[in-house]
Amino acid sequence: MLLSLFFKLEAIIVVVIHITGPVFAGSNTSDHLALLEIKAKITHDPQGALTSWNDSLPFCQWSGVTCGRRHQRVTTLNLKNLGLVGSLSPYLGNMSFLRYIYFDTNQLHGSIPPEMGRLHRLHVLSLSNNSFTGEIPTNMSSWPKLSILDLQYNKLYGKIPNTFGSMLKISVLAFDKNELTGGIPPSLGNLTSLEILSLSYCQLGGSIPNSLDRLKNLQFIALGENDLVGVFPSFFLNFSMLETLSLDSNRLQGGLPSNLCFSQSYLTYIGLGSNQFNGFLPPSISNCSKLEVLDIPYNIFEGEIVIEFERLSYLTWLSLAVNNFGSKDLDDMNFLHLLSNCSNLKRIDLGVNQLGGVLPNSLGNFSSKLSYLAIDTNYISGNIPSSVGNLLGLTTLVLNQNNLTGIIPESIGKLQNLQILYLNFNYFYGVIPRSIGNLSLVTEISLDRNNLDGDIPLAIGNCSNLIALGLYGNKLSGRVPKELFQLSSLSKVLTLSQNNLFGVLPQEIGNLKHLGDLDLSMNRFSGELPSSLSSCESLQNLNLSGNLFYGTVPESYISLKGLEYVDLSRNNFSGHIPTYFQQLQLMHLDLSYNNFEGKVPTKGVFANTSAISVIGNTRLCGGALDLHLPKCTSTTSDSKRRTRKLSVRVVVAISLCSTVAGLGLFSFVLFYFCTKKKRDKPSESRLGESFEKISYGRLFKATEGFSSDNLIGTGSFASVYKGVLDESGFTVAIKVLNLLHQRGFKSFMAECEALRNIRHRNLVKVITSCSSLDYQGNDFNALVYDYMPNGSLESWLYSTQQLLDLVQRINIIKDVACALDYLHCHCGNVIVHCDLKPSNILLDADMVAHVGDFGLAKILTVVEGSNASVGSSSIIRGTIGYAPPEYGLGNEVSTSGDIYSYGILLLEMLTGKKPVDPMFEGGLSLHSYARSAFSDGFVLQIVDPILLNGDVDEKSLVSLVKIGVQCSYESPQDRMDIGSVVHELFATSAT
Repeated sequence: MLLSLFFKLEAIIVVVIHITGPVFAGSNTSDHLALLEIKAKITHDPQGALTSWNDSLPFCQWSGVTCGRRHQRVTTLNLKNLGLVGSLSPYLGNMSFLRYIYFDTNQLHGSIPPEMGRLHRLHVLSLSNNSFTGEIPTNMSSWPKLSILDLQYNKLYGKIPNTFGSMLKISVLAFDKNELTGGIPPSLGNLTSLEILSLSYCQLGGSIPNSLDRLKNLQFIALGENDLVGVFPSFFLNFSMLETLSLDSNRLQGGLPSNLCFSQSYLTYIGLGSNQFNGFLPPSISNCSKLEVLDIPYNIFEGEIVIEFERLSYLTWLSLAVNNFGSKDLDDMNFLHLLSNCSNLKRIDLGVNQLGGVLPNSLGNFSSKLSYLAIDTNYISGNIPSSVGNLLGLTTLVLNQNNLTGIIPESIGKLQNLQILYLNFNYFYGVIPRSIGNLSLVTEISLDRNNLDGDIPLAIGNCSNLIALGLYGNKLSGRVPKELFQLSSLSKVLTLSQNNLFGVLPQEIGNLKHLGDLDLSMNRFSGELPSSLSSCESLQNLNLSGNLFYGTVPESYISLKGLEYVDLSRNNFSGHIPTYFQQLQLMHLDLSYNNFEGKVPTKGVFANTSAISVIGNTRLCGGALDLHLPKCTSTTSDSKRRTRKLSVRVVVAISLCSTVAGLGLFSFVLFYFCTKKKRDKPSESRLGESFEKISYGRLFKATEGFSSDNLIGTGSFASVYKGVLDESGFTVAIKVLNLLHQRGFKSFMAECEALRNIRHRNLVKVITSCSSLDYQGNDFNALVYDYMPNGSLESWLYSTQQLLDLVQRINIIKDVACALDYLHCHCGNVIVHCDLKPSNILLDADMVAHVGDFGLAKILTVVEGSNASVGSSSIIRGTIGYAPPEYGLGNEVSTSGDIYSYGILLLEMLTGKKPVDPMFEGGLSLHSYARSAFSDGFVLQIVDPILLNGDVDEKSLVSLVKIGVQCSYESPQDRMDIGSVVHELFATSAT
């Protein structure tokens, strides 16, 4: 359908090539030498396509080379789809008889040689699907016979030359997926022979010039993703030969003409999604009898849908999602039964509108080819008709967030191709149909937030491909069948919370080795925890709160190294708190309202009192001071001794007690003075020495005189060296402040102040400092940090030697979010980092991320931290591309500024593009680039290709891009807060 004309033309050309195949075995010197130069520019030939390019054969018989019948000159070079690596030789311009050049779908780079402008006989130039850069040569317009110019899917930049308006014979012009700017040249209106104009995904900007109204022969026009403004061009209605109309992902607005499709009898594709079109959908679309795709999501269309779909018998794709269609009335769905006449329908998406009404029984008469049906987030009421079981081709059924009621029909078990079933947030009641066990291919089932009762059917154990199951917020009862816990495929989430389930957890729960999120909270489960849960080594989130569990927490759970969130609150657990919790990388631990006793640990997660809760355990003691627990004391007598009556030895006992009391008082006084004395001495560092500051001489020696060989980084105010302290051989990073810079000392003091009282797993730890004189008597200030052997995140993102896969990037994304969450919410005052970027994120030996460089940080009060007030800030904080726009307007710093930087950082990690990439100009930014891809459903086309190797978790990538976009809005009020960011991240189970 798309580019069909182009393929027809290409087929004709191939026939011509076949007819005019190689005949002469002779050679022409200029062509021969040019071919050898072309081969010389190819650095890698994986298929050996150019092996024959040697003197053993005449060059007219070389692979991919075709010569004319009446001469020995090369007329065609066909080297497409060969995986060739290299660049184009300027010697191409010497092959003056060339008519056809096909180099598409290779890995060629560099610029297009301007010498090719001499090829006056050229009919076809196809260089698509490569990595060509630079501007489009203006002298291409000197090709008077050119009919096809295909440069799509490259990295060309600059403007489309105005001179192209002189190529009067051109019929195909395709520049999609480049980095062009400067708008659509009005001169293209001179190309009256043009049949295909494809300029999508170029970010050209501007409006659609009226001069294009002269292109009466247009059959295909694609201008999507260009940030175009204006209204729908009325002159498009004069293109009677038009087959494809694609204007998606722009900023076009206004209504559609009421006579759309009156004269477009050949139109097969209408793509207007992700614009700002409004008003009613013209009923005249019913006249497009050959229409196959109607794709208009993410607009502001409203009102009743009155298209006569029974006349669109070729329709395969219908997407009206994310608009304002309907009025929540019962009549809104009257059009739906008309779709039963569209026997070729494969996709229907009506989600996120205002549609009321009920699902008709005729739903079962829809096309057997229908694979995707989504009517989510509307106001649909009534039952799901049992006829839904007739849609045997369905792979996705999405009806969540409506007002549907009744029972879930047993016939749903007939949909044996179903992979996604979302019925959550409705009012279904009754039992879960046993036939659900017939869905052997289903991967995700969500029945959350309904009124379902009864037990969980045993048959669900037959869903052997299930990776996510959501049943929370229902009225389910009974025991959880062991068969459910035997589904080793479960890897994303299993949530059974807020039901009436009871019984003990079976040992079979250990089969969920790949599960990331287990939520059994708010039920009536009882018994001791099974030791087999320790086999669930991928578990990140464990919520068992609000049940009747008792006993101790098994020691075997120390193997759950991936645990980050644990909630065991409101149960009857007893015994000591497991000390191994200190060793896990926990970010949240809730043990409240149990019967734990003994000393609370102080390391790991227990050091961050905002991340733990132990209230409601009356027999706990010790722990961090902020927990306000009683001190732990050892008992010297049992309850029997305390109740024993005085005997004849009472005097001896009293004397003994007096002696003990005296010794105790003496010990206390001695302890007091010793402690005071100890406090007056330098505290011990992790290096095993007692010092608060380290001397210049020791740092000089550690870095071999601050040798350039030990220099690992430089910045505006400091240089960082790797050093080995002679006393212990311990490796550290030494940040030496540049005091010649007027802000060097301020940076030093800001960093000291910010890091003085904070400590978190994802912050770079300061070991000590040095404020002294160097050997020349100059002031010297330095901070000594833990050394991070894996360097900065920036060095990994843009290295060809070391790569970060998706799992590693998500872990780093989470680490940085946790650091910000701590700085913004949990460290007393609010600390704003002000310079979050890849070079300030360091990776330790285990690839755990640590946020560093607090030289621009600012400490705020809690009130200041939550408000971005307009002020007269004299210093613009941050780095271009990462600093939020409000800082440039003089606003005071706030936590929302860090959120903006975090959003840009996240998008950079996912796309592999810096915010200052040359492609981001003319109003295009990394934020708008990602926002458009997200809204248009093309996330996979913008992510870093490295992340597309192997199985791609598209849903997680979409969720992450969404977070990045929501964090980097221009207005601070539109951005997420860090708490929501953390919540969303840990709900995304890509790892």
